[in-house]
Parts: sequence; C-alpha cells; structure tokens
Amino acid sequence: RIFRLPADRAIINRSGLNNKGLYKAIAQLRHRHDRLIIGGNIGKNTLTQPSQVAADYLKMFRNLYQYVDYFSINVCCDNCADGSVSHNKAHLMNILQPLFDFRRGQNQYRPILLKISPDLPDPLIDEVTDLMLSTPLDGIVAVNGTFSRKGLATDEETLDEIGSGRLSGAPLTQRAIEVVRRIHRRSHGAYPIIGVGGLMNAGDVKAMLAAGASLVQLYTGYIYEGPSLVKEICRALIDDAASEASASPAPGK
Repeated sequence: RIFRLPADRAIINRSGLNNKGLYKAIAQLRHRHDRLIIGGNIGKNTLTQPSQVAADYLKMFRNLYQYVDYFSINVCCDNCADGSVSHNKAHLMNILQPLFDFRRGQNQYRPILLKISPDLPDPLIDEVTDLMLSTPLDGIVAVNGTFSRKGLATDEETLDEIGSGRLSGAPLTQRAIEVVRRIHRRSHGAYPIIGVGGLMNAGDVKAMLAAGASLVQLYTGYIYEGPSLVKEICRALIDDAASEASASPAPGK
C-alpha cells in the first residue's frame, strides 16, 4: 500500500496507521537512549467513530506522556480516506483541550504541536495559526502529505490503479514551503515550526529554514536518496554557517 512514483520523485501512501499497538510502543520506549529526543506523533485510527475521536487522542497522550519529549497532534493522519478532515476551531479544540487540561496537572511539561494538511486553503491556515496564538499550543508541524495529484508526470492510468492515498515527495516541496512561510509571517516567528514535505536535497532544506522552519523532518527524500542525504544536508548547513561567520566583521572592527 505504499507506491513509488519515480517520474515525480514521490510516494503515495495508503497503508493506514500500521503498528503493534500502544502498549507495544511503550515497551519499546522504556528502553530508549537518554540522549535521543523522541516525538510522539499521534492520530486517530481509521475506524474510530466521530464520537470517540477526542477520547482516542487523550488515551494515547496520557499513556505516552512520560515516555516522549514532545507531541505532534496529527489531525490529518488518515491516508486511506478522501481527505475530508475538519480543521475548524471547534473540532480542533475538542481534541486539544483535554490534552491541555491533562498536561496542566503533570510535573513535566511536554510541548504540543499541531500537524496540519497542505490541502487546507490559505484562510484556514491563518485560522489554525491564530488558534496557536490564542491557546497553549507550542507550535505547528507543516505539512502532512497531500491528496492532490495536480501536475504529476506519472500517467493517469497508473494513478487510477493506485487509487487514494497521501502523496509526499518533490511535488509537495513548493506548497510545504509556502505554508511554513505563511505561518511564520502570521505568527511573527514567535512559535517553532517543524517543516516537512518534499525535502529532497540540501537546497530544499535551506529554503524551508529560510521560510521560517525551526526544524525539519525527512521522509520521501530519505527513501529516494538514502542516509547520505542527511550528511549532505548537514555539510551544506555547516558550510553556510562557516561562510557567514567568515564574512562577518571581527569584534571591535
């Protein structure tokens, strides 16, 4: 249920949320290395009934709280559906408020970030950003995969055979950077943004950071390029930092 589109340097994922369950994850996290930063990306299951969505998120949040360092609340996680996910304020607060309430009673503070879809219209992205500014949200993860198939080089017959699913990779690069830039400007850079989507090389990562991302995540680029992509990105960022430092005037001059 994961399909490569080599002509587009992209992937379509319609695998759902495959895992061995909450308690298996906790068993693994009990043996984590202290130096690792672990983020808990949580979302509802495909078969979760609408009346149980908030309870699903809270159950995952409460049980994972002591084992992770921050949470990504993925409200656009279902890659098997048609993409019709509600991002209105009432729906989001129904999910988020119980998490805020639970965190308030804990000794440790775990940042809560909201992961959003690139398919949101710009006015709705603004509303989500304003929600971050007016609630205890700590940041945004932008973006998840897209359901759009616009502008792909892959032929229509192949796409029809694959069917639905979220698309990630190079076709998403421009939109992901646009969304991060929009959030950064509207929030005046006051909140961290994790930029993800279509980061296929060091140039893409630098563009994402320039748009306002504080951190980046890799998925499809890593699959196509392999581990050497991480080294390429780090080397490019180190070289840029060294160039900027050498170009800056020395103290006192």
